[in-house]
Amino acid sequence: MMNRLKAITLFTILLLTASCQFLRKEEEGTIIAKVNDDYLLEKDIRGLVGENLSAEDSINIVTNYINNWATTKLLLQKARINLPEDKTLAFEELVNQYRADLYINAYKEALVTKSMDTAITKGELEQYYQQNKDNFKLNEELIQLRYVSVPNDYNQIDELKERFNRFDAEDRKLLHGQSLQFKSFSLNDSAWVKVSDVIQKIPVITSENKNEYLKKSQKIQLTDSLGVYLVAVNDVLERNDMSPLSYIEPTLRQILLNKRKLEFIRRLEKDLIDEAYKKKQYKIYE
Repeated sequence: MMNRLKAITLFTILLLTASCQFLRKEEEGTIIAKVNDDYLLEKDIRGLVGENLSAEDSINIVTNYINNWATTKLLLQKARINLPEDKTLAFEELVNQYRADLYINAYKEALVTKSMDTAITKGELEQYYQQNKDNFKLNEELIQLRYVSVPNDYNQIDELKERFNRFDAEDRKLLHGQSLQFKSFSLNDSAWVKVSDVIQKIPVITSENKNEYLKKSQKIQLTDSLGVYLVAVNDVLERNDMSPLSYIEPTLRQILLNKRKLEFIRRLEKDLIDEAYKKKQYKIYE
C-alpha cells in the first residue's frame, strides 16, 4: 500500500513539474512545436518569412524550418544517449571552452575599443617602415601616372593634350572641371597603382606592350577603335623593388594596431592577475 502511494505521489509530482514547465513555456509565447523537453516558440520563427512571398511559399519555409529544428533536436538527443561517454564529455568540454572563448574575446574587444589608443602617427609608420622595409618588397609592378580617355570624335584634343602634358595648377583645375566629358580618367599621378589595373583601364596597353608605353617620365597619345588615350607616367617600380611607404601605409597601420592590441591585452591579463592576487581572489597552492 505504501509503495503504491509513493508511486502515485511521484507520478503526481512529475506530472505537476511537466505541467509547470509547459505553462512557463506558454507564458514565454505561443508554442509552435515540441521535441521532448525542447520547445519552439512563435517568436523564434518571427521574421523568417518575407512580406512579398506567397502563402504557399511561406508555409513551405516555416514547415522546413520546423522540421529542421526537430531533426536537429532529435539527432542531438540520440547522439548524447548513444555516443560513448568519453566522447560526450570531450564534446561538452569543447562546447564549454568555445562558450568561454566567446565571452572572453567579446570582453577583450570591448575593452580594446573603449580604452586602447588607436591613433598611429606618421612618425611611427616611418620608423616601422625603415626598420622593416626589407620585408616589404613588391611582388608586382607599380606605377605613378595620370591618364584621360576621350571618344575618337572629341574636337578639342589639341587643347586637352596641351593642358594634360603641362599640368600646372590651373590645368589641373580645368581638367577636373571638364571630367564629365571624359570616358575615364585619373589625374592623381602621385598615387601608386598596380600596372595590372592600368592595363584593365586602358585597353590599348597590354601585358605584351606595357614596357614600351609605361616608361618613367614618358608622355604618350594612343588611339584604338574605342577612343583616344593621353598617358603621362611619373615613375615605375619593378617587381622586388622596395614598396613605397604611401602604398603599404594601410598594411603598416594594421600591423602596428595589431601589435598594440596584443600588448594592451598582455598588460590587461597581467593587471588582472596582479589585482586578483592582491585581493586574495587568486592563490597557487604549492
